[in-house]
Amino acid sequence: MAQEHTSKIVVYVALAGNLLVAAAKAGAATWTGSAAMLSEAVHSFVDCGNEILLLYGMRRANRRADRDHPIGYGLELYFWSFIVALLVFALGAGVSIYEGIQHLRQPQPVEHALVNYLVLAAAFVFEGISWVVSLRQFRASKGPYGYYEAFRKSKDPPTFMVLFEDSAALLGILIAAAGTYATTSLDLPLADGMASLLIGLVLTATATLLARESKSLLIGERANKALSDSILAVVAHTSTDLQANGVLTVQLAPDQIMAALSLEFADHLQAPRIEELVIDIERQVRAAHPEVVSLFVKPQTPAAYKETVKRRFETPPDQQNGGKQTAVESGGEA
Repeated sequence: MAQEHTSKIVVYVALAGNLLVAAAKAGAATWTGSAAMLSEAVHSFVDCGNEILLLYGMRRANRRADRDHPIGYGLELYFWSFIVALLVFALGAGVSIYEGIQHLRQPQPVEHALVNYLVLAAAFVFEGISWVVSLRQFRASKGPYGYYEAFRKSKDPPTFMVLFEDSAALLGILIAAAGTYATTSLDLPLADGMASLLIGLVLTATATLLARESKSLLIGERANKALSDSILAVVAHTSTDLQANGVLTVQLAPDQIMAALSLEFADHLQAPRIEELVIDIERQVRAAHPEVVSLFVKPQTPAAYKETVKRRFETPPDQQNGGKQTAVESGGEA
Protein backbone atom coordinates (compact mmCIF):
# COMPACT_ATOMS: atom_id res chain seq x y z
CA MET A 1 0.00 0.00 0.00
CA ALA A 2 2.93 2.34 0.67
CA GLN A 3 4.13 1.82 -2.90
CA GLU A 4 0.66 2.62 -4.24
CA HIS A 5 0.46 5.78 -2.09
CA THR A 6 3.83 6.98 -3.39
CA SER A 7 2.84 6.24 -6.99
CA LYS A 8 -0.36 8.25 -6.54
CA ILE A 9 1.61 11.22 -5.23
CA VAL A 10 3.81 11.11 -8.34
CA VAL A 11 0.74 11.05 -10.60
CA TYR A 12 -1.04 13.85 -8.71
CA VAL A 13 2.05 16.09 -8.89
CA ALA A 14 2.31 15.44 -12.63
CA LEU A 15 -1.40 16.15 -13.13
CA ALA A 16 -1.25 19.47 -11.28
CA GLY A 17 1.80 20.58 -13.25
CA ASN A 18 0.34 19.55 -16.60
CA LEU A 19 -2.95 21.39 -15.99
CA LEU A 20 -1.09 24.65 -15.39
CA VAL A 21 1.28 24.08 -18.29
CA ALA A 22 -1.47 23.06 -20.76
CA ALA A 23 -3.52 26.18 -20.07
CA ALA A 24 -0.49 28.45 -20.48
CA LYS A 25 0.66 26.76 -23.68
CA ALA A 26 -2.81 26.89 -25.22
CA GLY A 27 -3.04 30.62 -24.54
CA ALA A 28 0.41 31.24 -25.96
CA ALA A 29 -0.32 29.16 -29.09
CA THR A 30 -3.49 31.15 -29.72
CA TRP A 31 -1.67 34.45 -29.26
CA THR A 32 1.50 33.72 -31.26
CA GLY A 33 0.24 31.27 -33.89
CA SER A 34 3.16 28.92 -33.24
CA ALA A 35 2.69 25.34 -34.46
CA ALA A 36 5.34 24.07 -32.06
CA MET A 37 3.56 25.74 -29.15
CA LEU A 38 0.23 24.25 -30.27
CA SER A 39 1.86 20.81 -30.38
CA GLU A 40 3.18 21.36 -26.88
CA ALA A 41 -0.29 22.43 -25.67
CA VAL A 42 -1.86 19.28 -27.14
CA HIS A 43 0.93 17.22 -25.60
CA SER A 44 0.22 18.69 -22.14
CA PHE A 45 -3.55 18.21 -22.43
CA VAL A 46 -2.98 14.58 -23.47
CA ASP A 47 -0.70 14.13 -20.46
CA CYS A 48 -3.47 15.46 -18.19
CA GLY A 49 -5.86 12.88 -19.59
CA ASN A 50 -3.21 10.21 -19.17
CA GLU A 51 -2.72 10.98 -15.49
CA ILE A 52 -6.48 10.86 -14.92
CA LEU A 53 -6.65 7.44 -16.62
CA LEU A 54 -3.75 6.16 -14.52
CA LEU A 55 -5.48 7.27 -11.32
CA TYR A 56 -8.69 5.62 -12.53
CA GLY A 57 -6.80 2.42 -13.29
CA MET A 58 -5.18 2.41 -9.85
CA ARG A 59 -8.59 2.82 -8.21
CA ARG A 60 -10.18 0.05 -10.30
CA ALA A 61 -7.26 -2.31 -9.66
CA ASN A 62 -7.87 -2.17 -5.90
CA ARG A 63 -11.38 -3.67 -6.09
CA ARG A 64 -11.83 -6.93 -4.24
CA ALA A 65 -12.07 -10.20 -6.13
CA ASP A 66 -15.54 -11.54 -6.83
CA ARG A 67 -17.06 -14.64 -8.42
CA ASP A 68 -16.79 -13.20 -11.93
CA HIS A 69 -13.16 -12.11 -11.40
CA PRO A 70 -11.70 -14.63 -8.94
CA ILE A 71 -8.12 -13.32 -9.18
CA GLY A 72 -9.21 -9.72 -8.71
CA TYR A 73 -9.04 -6.61 -10.87
CA GLY A 74 -5.32 -5.84 -10.64
CA LEU A 75 -4.76 -6.18 -14.39
CA GLU A 76 -7.03 -3.17 -14.98
CA LEU A 77 -4.08 -0.93 -14.10
CA TYR A 78 -2.03 -2.51 -16.89
CA PHE A 79 -4.95 -2.19 -19.30
CA TRP A 80 -5.32 1.53 -18.66
CA SER A 81 -1.55 1.96 -18.83
CA PHE A 82 -1.64 0.45 -22.32
CA ILE A 83 -4.47 2.82 -23.28
CA VAL A 84 -2.37 5.74 -22.02
CA ALA A 85 0.51 4.66 -24.26
CA LEU A 86 -1.85 4.52 -27.25
CA LEU A 87 -3.19 8.00 -26.45
CA VAL A 88 0.34 9.43 -26.32
CA PHE A 89 0.84 8.07 -29.82
CA ALA A 90 -2.59 8.70 -31.37
CA LEU A 91 -3.29 12.14 -29.91
CA GLY A 92 0.00 13.64 -28.78
CA ALA A 93 2.25 12.39 -31.55
CA GLY A 94 -0.46 12.37 -34.24
CA VAL A 95 -1.53 15.99 -33.75
CA SER A 96 2.09 17.19 -33.48
CA ILE A 97 3.13 15.47 -36.70
CA TYR A 98 0.01 16.71 -38.51
CA GLU A 99 0.58 20.31 -37.40
CA GLY A 100 4.24 20.05 -38.34
CA ILE A 101 3.44 18.87 -41.87
CA GLN A 102 0.79 21.58 -42.29
CA HIS A 103 3.20 24.35 -41.29
CA LEU A 104 5.95 22.94 -43.49
CA ARG A 105 3.56 23.13 -46.45
CA GLN A 106 2.28 26.58 -45.48
CA PRO A 107 4.80 28.33 -43.19
CA GLN A 108 3.36 31.06 -40.98
CA PRO A 109 5.21 33.69 -38.98
CA VAL A 110 5.44 33.39 -35.20
CA GLU A 111 4.30 36.62 -33.53
CA HIS A 112 5.12 37.82 -30.01
CA ALA A 113 7.97 35.37 -29.58
CA LEU A 114 8.61 36.69 -26.08
CA VAL A 115 5.29 35.18 -24.97
CA ASN A 116 6.46 31.80 -26.22
CA TYR A 117 9.72 32.05 -24.34
CA LEU A 118 8.04 33.07 -21.07
CA VAL A 119 5.47 30.29 -21.27
CA LEU A 120 8.08 27.69 -22.22
CA ALA A 121 10.29 28.80 -19.33
CA ALA A 122 7.40 28.48 -16.88
CA ALA A 123 6.44 25.13 -18.37
CA PHE A 124 10.02 23.91 -18.00
CA VAL A 125 9.94 24.78 -14.29
CA PHE A 126 6.60 23.02 -13.67
CA GLU A 127 7.54 19.97 -15.72
CA GLY A 128 10.95 19.94 -14.09
CA ILE A 129 9.44 19.74 -10.60
CA SER A 130 7.25 16.82 -11.65
CA TRP A 131 10.24 15.18 -13.35
CA VAL A 132 12.37 15.43 -10.21
CA VAL A 133 9.59 13.89 -8.08
CA SER A 134 9.06 11.00 -10.50
CA LEU A 135 12.82 10.45 -10.93
CA ARG A 136 13.33 10.21 -7.17
CA GLN A 137 10.51 7.68 -6.87
CA PHE A 138 11.84 5.62 -9.77
CA ARG A 139 15.39 5.76 -8.40
CA ALA A 140 14.18 4.61 -4.98
CA SER A 141 12.37 1.61 -6.49
CA LYS A 142 14.86 0.55 -9.17
CA GLY A 143 17.21 -1.31 -6.80
CA PRO A 144 20.60 -2.36 -8.20
CA TYR A 145 19.50 -2.22 -11.84
CA GLY A 146 20.40 0.43 -14.38
CA TYR A 147 17.67 2.84 -15.44
CA TYR A 148 16.69 1.07 -18.66
CA GLU A 149 16.88 -2.40 -17.11
CA ALA A 150 14.81 -1.17 -14.15
CA PHE A 151 12.23 0.19 -16.61
CA ARG A 152 12.01 -3.20 -18.33
CA LYS A 153 11.67 -5.01 -14.99
CA SER A 154 9.32 -2.53 -13.33
CA LYS A 155 5.82 -3.71 -12.43
CA ASP A 156 4.54 -0.23 -11.56
CA PRO A 157 3.50 1.61 -14.78
CA PRO A 158 2.43 4.94 -13.18
CA THR A 159 5.96 5.51 -11.90
CA PHE A 160 7.83 4.97 -15.15
CA MET A 161 5.06 6.42 -17.33
CA VAL A 162 5.13 9.76 -15.52
CA LEU A 163 8.93 9.81 -15.72
CA PHE A 164 8.87 9.10 -19.47
CA GLU A 165 6.09 11.66 -20.08
CA ASP A 166 7.94 14.36 -18.15
CA SER A 167 11.22 13.56 -19.92
CA ALA A 168 9.47 13.82 -23.30
CA ALA A 169 7.81 17.06 -22.19
CA LEU A 170 11.12 18.66 -21.17
CA LEU A 171 12.71 17.65 -24.46
CA GLY A 172 9.67 18.96 -26.34
CA ILE A 173 9.95 22.32 -24.58
CA LEU A 174 13.58 22.65 -25.64
CA ILE A 175 12.65 21.75 -29.23
CA ALA A 176 9.79 24.28 -29.24
CA ALA A 177 12.10 27.01 -27.91
CA ALA A 178 14.70 26.21 -30.55
CA GLY A 179 12.02 26.28 -33.27
CA THR A 180 10.72 29.64 -32.09
CA TYR A 181 14.23 31.10 -32.04
CA ALA A 182 15.09 29.80 -35.50
CA THR A 183 11.81 31.11 -36.93
CA THR A 184 11.97 34.59 -35.43
CA SER A 185 15.69 35.34 -35.04
CA LEU A 186 17.25 33.37 -37.88
CA ASP A 187 14.45 34.02 -40.36
CA LEU A 188 13.79 30.32 -40.99
CA PRO A 189 10.00 30.05 -41.35
CA LEU A 190 10.14 26.26 -41.80
CA ALA A 191 11.79 25.81 -38.39
CA ASP A 192 8.49 26.10 -36.50
CA GLY A 193 6.95 23.27 -38.50
CA MET A 194 10.11 21.20 -38.15
CA ALA A 195 10.00 21.68 -34.38
CA SER A 196 6.41 20.44 -34.26
CA LEU A 197 7.38 17.42 -36.37
CA LEU A 198 10.32 16.62 -34.08
CA ILE A 199 8.08 16.84 -31.01
CA GLY A 200 5.76 14.33 -32.68
CA LEU A 201 8.66 11.96 -33.31
CA VAL A 202 9.78 12.23 -29.67
CA LEU A 203 6.26 11.34 -28.55
CA THR A 204 6.14 8.45 -31.03
CA ALA A 205 9.33 6.96 -29.59
CA THR A 206 8.03 7.46 -26.04
CA ALA A 207 4.66 5.87 -26.82
CA THR A 208 6.35 2.88 -28.48
CA LEU A 209 8.45 2.12 -25.39
CA LEU A 210 5.51 2.57 -23.02
CA ALA A 211 3.16 0.46 -25.14
CA ARG A 212 5.65 -2.40 -25.40
CA GLU A 213 6.22 -2.60 -21.64
CA SER A 214 2.54 -2.11 -20.77
CA LYS A 215 1.54 -4.87 -23.20
CA SER A 216 4.04 -7.25 -21.62
CA LEU A 217 2.51 -6.62 -18.18
CA LEU A 218 -1.04 -6.83 -19.50
CA ILE A 219 -0.65 -10.27 -21.09
CA GLY A 220 0.91 -11.73 -17.93
CA GLU A 221 4.50 -11.10 -16.90
CA ARG A 222 6.20 -13.08 -14.17
CA ALA A 223 7.07 -11.45 -10.87
CA ASN A 224 10.65 -10.54 -10.02
CA LYS A 225 12.94 -13.53 -9.57
CA ALA A 226 13.71 -12.55 -5.98
CA LEU A 227 10.15 -13.39 -4.98
CA SER A 228 10.37 -16.85 -6.59
CA ASP A 229 13.65 -17.45 -4.76
CA SER A 230 12.03 -16.42 -1.49
CA ILE A 231 9.07 -18.78 -1.96
CA LEU A 232 11.40 -21.70 -2.66
CA ALA A 233 13.45 -20.80 0.41
CA VAL A 234 10.28 -20.97 2.51
CA VAL A 235 9.57 -24.46 1.17
CA ALA A 236 13.15 -25.61 1.79
CA HIS A 237 12.97 -24.57 5.47
CA THR A 238 9.46 -25.89 6.13
CA SER A 239 10.08 -29.64 6.24
CA THR A 240 12.39 -32.35 4.95
CA ASP A 241 9.32 -34.30 3.89
CA LEU A 242 8.75 -32.17 0.78
CA GLN A 243 10.68 -30.43 -1.95
CA ALA A 244 9.78 -27.81 -4.52
CA ASN A 245 9.96 -28.61 -8.22
CA GLY A 246 9.36 -25.04 -9.34
CA VAL A 247 7.16 -22.00 -8.98
CA LEU A 248 5.19 -20.01 -11.51
CA THR A 249 4.32 -16.38 -10.77
CA VAL A 250 2.15 -13.86 -12.58
CA GLN A 251 2.16 -10.13 -11.83
CA LEU A 252 -1.44 -8.94 -11.56
CA ALA A 253 -0.67 -5.40 -10.33
CA PRO A 254 2.30 -3.66 -8.66
CA ASP A 255 1.19 -5.07 -5.29
CA GLN A 256 -0.74 -8.17 -6.45
CA ILE A 257 0.89 -11.45 -7.47
CA MET A 258 -0.48 -14.91 -8.18
CA ALA A 259 1.85 -17.86 -7.54
CA ALA A 260 1.55 -21.58 -8.33
CA LEU A 261 3.88 -23.98 -6.56
CA SER A 262 4.77 -27.52 -7.67
CA LEU A 263 5.70 -29.73 -4.69
CA GLU A 264 6.72 -33.35 -4.18
CA PHE A 265 5.64 -34.81 -0.84
CA ALA A 266 7.24 -37.83 0.82
CA ASP A 267 5.36 -41.05 0.11
CA HIS A 268 4.72 -41.84 3.77
CA LEU A 269 2.81 -38.61 4.42
CA GLN A 270 -0.92 -38.85 4.93
CA ALA A 271 -3.53 -36.28 3.85
CA PRO A 272 -3.84 -34.46 7.25
CA ARG A 273 -0.07 -33.90 7.43
CA ILE A 274 0.06 -32.69 3.81
CA GLU A 275 -2.72 -30.21 4.58
CA GLU A 276 -0.76 -28.92 7.60
CA LEU A 277 2.36 -28.43 5.50
CA VAL A 278 0.45 -26.57 2.77
CA ILE A 279 -1.22 -24.30 5.34
CA ASP A 280 2.17 -23.60 6.95
CA ILE A 281 3.72 -22.72 3.59
CA GLU A 282 0.84 -20.40 2.71
CA ARG A 283 1.11 -18.67 6.10
CA GLN A 284 4.86 -18.10 5.75
CA VAL A 285 4.67 -16.90 2.16
CA ARG A 286 1.89 -14.41 2.88
CA ALA A 287 3.71 -13.17 5.99
CA ALA A 288 6.86 -12.53 3.96
CA HIS A 289 5.06 -11.30 0.84
CA PRO A 290 1.61 -9.77 1.42
CA GLU A 291 1.49 -8.98 -2.29
CA VAL A 292 0.96 -12.71 -3.03
CA VAL A 293 -2.83 -12.58 -3.12
CA SER A 294 -3.30 -16.09 -4.54
CA LEU A 295 -1.10 -19.13 -3.87
CA PHE A 296 -1.88 -22.50 -5.46
CA VAL A 297 -0.07 -25.72 -4.54
CA LYS A 298 0.07 -28.72 -6.87
CA PRO A 299 1.44 -32.10 -5.66
CA GLN A 300 3.67 -33.39 -8.46
CA THR A 301 6.67 -35.67 -8.97
CA PRO A 302 9.84 -34.12 -10.45
CA ALA A 303 9.42 -36.26 -13.57
CA ALA A 304 5.83 -35.10 -14.07
CA TYR A 305 6.91 -31.51 -13.50
CA LYS A 306 9.70 -31.72 -16.08
CA GLU A 307 7.34 -33.27 -18.60
CA THR A 308 4.84 -30.47 -18.00
CA VAL A 309 7.56 -27.86 -18.50
CA LYS A 310 8.77 -29.57 -21.67
CA ARG A 311 5.26 -29.75 -23.06
CA ARG A 312 4.50 -26.13 -22.27
CA PHE A 313 7.82 -24.43 -22.91
CA GLU A 314 9.42 -26.98 -25.31
CA THR A 315 12.79 -27.01 -23.51
CA PRO A 316 13.01 -28.79 -20.12
CA PRO A 317 14.62 -26.82 -17.28
CA ASP A 318 17.71 -29.09 -17.02
CA GLN A 319 18.62 -28.35 -20.66
CA GLN A 320 18.30 -24.56 -20.50
CA ASN A 321 21.44 -22.38 -20.18
CA GLY A 322 23.74 -25.36 -20.48
CA GLY A 323 21.94 -27.37 -17.82
CA LYS A 324 22.39 -24.66 -15.16
CA GLN A 325 18.82 -23.41 -15.09
CA THR A 326 17.17 -23.84 -11.71
CA ALA A 327 13.59 -24.91 -11.10
CA VAL A 328 12.67 -21.37 -10.16
CA GLU A 329 14.20 -19.80 -13.27
CA SER A 330 12.63 -22.30 -15.64
CA GLY A 331 9.24 -20.67 -15.33
CA GLY A 332 7.69 -24.09 -15.55
CA GLU A 333 4.01 -24.72 -15.08
CA ALA A 334 3.18 -25.64 -11.51
